[in-house]
Amino acid sequence: MSVTIALLQSRAFETKEASISEHEKRIAEAAAHGANIICTQELCFTPYFCLNQDPANFDLAEQIPGPLTEHFCNIARNHQVVLILSLFERRAPGLCHNTAAIIDADGTFLGKYRKMHIPQDPGFEEKFYFTPGDLGFRAWQTRFGKIGVIICWDQWYPESARLTALDGAEIIFCPTAIGGIDSEPDELAKLQRDAWLNAQVSHSVANGCYYAAVNRVGREGGTRFWGSSFVCDFYGNRIAEASQEHEEILYAACDLRAMEEHRRMWPFFRDRRIDAYQNLLRRYND
Repeated sequence: MSVTIALLQSRAFETKEASISEHEKRIAEAAAHGANIICTQELCFTPYFCLNQDPANFDLAEQIPGPLTEHFCNIARNHQVVLILSLFERRAPGLCHNTAAIIDADGTFLGKYRKMHIPQDPGFEEKFYFTPGDLGFRAWQTRFGKIGVIICWDQWYPESARLTALDGAEIIFCPTAIGGIDSEPDELAKLQRDAWLNAQVSHSVANGCYYAAVNRVGREGGTRFWGSSFVCDFYGNRIAEASQEHEEILYAACDLRAMEEHRRMWPFFRDRRIDAYQNLLRRYND
């Protein structure tokens, strides 16, 4: 079975309404070009508001499920596509998550994933806004295969991808907002981008699955997001890669039958020593 995925690499828009309208157009375009599964960048309908700490930004949060996801359930049904939307979730007053909503091609809201690992760095003030996820790592059966989602900072932790794959994910999607900040030299940003690529490519190899990362692009405040959205296969080959500078829809075909055959040849899940990994539950082996 071959599945076509589309990643929506986009800049931020002036208003949420403008962002929603623009994403509707891009979803329609991707569907018209044969996409079966479409994924947005992290926090797709807002600016990257985590550049600083401002309590007013909590007003940007949405209930999930809620009116916004219901609207996009209708869009998914109309275009017969699976949608992965990366959103700011309001759970309760003062309690919010960085959350992905997963919608099947018939418009069914399948569930959500809450970002588990929350960073706190200059220009990435996420601990102020986001409570760590509590839904675990999982995958959802869609019309076009079983997919999993992790979000941005999760990408640095091999456990995130492993546990998502162990729940059956054939394609792991990673909505992201990452780039270089003005206070750091360009040489460091290049090294960080290379590390970002290498760490995620390794997830596809170690788990014998497809992996798709979709990043923001453009400048917001003192941060230049470096785009570079990509899809890699189970050998770690980047079979599709977007530019560092421009908005675009990135397409890739994923052969799920070939992935099955590959896993029979390199059966990493079979050979895992699950009896020897207890220390993974320790913070550090002092």
